[in-house]
Amino acid sequence: MVITDENKPTNFQVGGLEMGTRKSSRQEIRQNRRALSVINQNLVGAQAYPCVVNKRTLSENYDICEKKQADPVHRPITRKFAAQIANTQQASFQETKKANPSASEGFQACIFIDEEHKSTKEDQPVPMFLEQTEAMSSGTEEMEEIEMEDIVEEPVMDIDSCDAKNPLAVVDYIEDLYAYYRKMESFSCVSTNYMAQQFDINERMRSILIDWLIEVHDKFELTKETLFLTVNIIDRFLSKQTVVRKKLQLVGLVAMLLACKYEEVSVPVVGDLILISDKAYTRKEVLDMESLMVNTLQFNMSVPTPYVFMQRFLKAAQSEKKLEQLSFFLIELSLVEYEMLKFPPSLLAAAAVYTAQCTLYAYKQWSKTCEWHTSYSENQLLECSRLMVGFHQNAATGKLTGVHRKYCTSKFGYTAKSEPAHFLLDTQL
Repeated sequence: MVITDENKPTNFQVGGLEMGTRKSSRQEIRQNRRALSVINQNLVGAQAYPCVVNKRTLSENYDICEKKQADPVHRPITRKFAAQIANTQQASFQETKKANPSASEGFQACIFIDEEHKSTKEDQPVPMFLEQTEAMSSGTEEMEEIEMEDIVEEPVMDIDSCDAKNPLAVVDYIEDLYAYYRKMESFSCVSTNYMAQQFDINERMRSILIDWLIEVHDKFELTKETLFLTVNIIDRFLSKQTVVRKKLQLVGLVAMLLACKYEEVSVPVVGDLILISDKAYTRKEVLDMESLMVNTLQFNMSVPTPYVFMQRFLKAAQSEKKLEQLSFFLIELSLVEYEMLKFPPSLLAAAAVYTAQCTLYAYKQWSKTCEWHTSYSENQLLECSRLMVGFHQNAATGKLTGVHRKYCTSKFGYTAKSEPAHFLLDTQL
């Protein structure tokens, strides 16, 4: 069949076979139909019709599939898409038949020219539009696979590797030590309503005493361990012994004296404590109260305070100076508040570090390393953390401003002036 320039074919695409039909007279179409019918009658044993395009053997098709698999854009056709091809072929054929019945007969004759060598669904060449569709689909699948591969769980850092050669860090025993602290911290806690048994003092008086002792502690330039142990001794003693109002300040002074003897190298003398109290007590009263307190506590001064856990948790958070100061500012605000006794020391320390991170970076941050070493998830810290944010907001108001004044100095980097993490107060978080 010869196609001249005067009769250019119109291209149709059915199942990957492009056929040309020309707009000609009815007589030429009949001749074309006769020629195809003759070919169709002699189909058995005949050679493949030369106009059949893109015929491939299974081995050739397999090689092509391998190349397409190597290319991420081209993939071998799947059974799902093979069904779509059949449907597309049928729909296209029906539309063509309605538009041009005579041309459809030509299509039908040409499609089944080589019945013997008719390819299966797997042998059929992939139409261009299906290759594009499949390429988009395969590209999406690859993007999903890449995204899934990129989601790698955050590793837990070895925070003790840098101290492996430091004998004072006792790296070989550090995990056992903190496991013991976590086990023993329950014995250092007191009842959250122990003030109910006190007939002459209340929670407000306790807060005033501790706020004043924080200023005394700063004036004497004592270590942080001393402050936390002082507060712990006061609470444990008051939970076991009733005290009259006029002796409450004496209890605070003696508690600090005992903590200094346990933690400090240079211990303040009794005379200095008497002067601080404006000579409200005598030397004998100080020594008598000291004897009463150590016997009531059975000389048990070795208890895990929030400071013990704070050091470990700050190391896990890879803290800098600003974060450390902010963490201690928040936890010292918590020492003043009686309601914070319901939280164990480890939770107080973890919440202080978490709240300090949120305050400093202005977004929620709690790494897997912090969660591993503190044993607290972010959700477990939110209640305590929100209370700390509230204390931070009100630190400069009211009468108990000792902690705020302390951390408003250059010595502590003006930490108290930091903007509180208001977003943590959102109950929907």
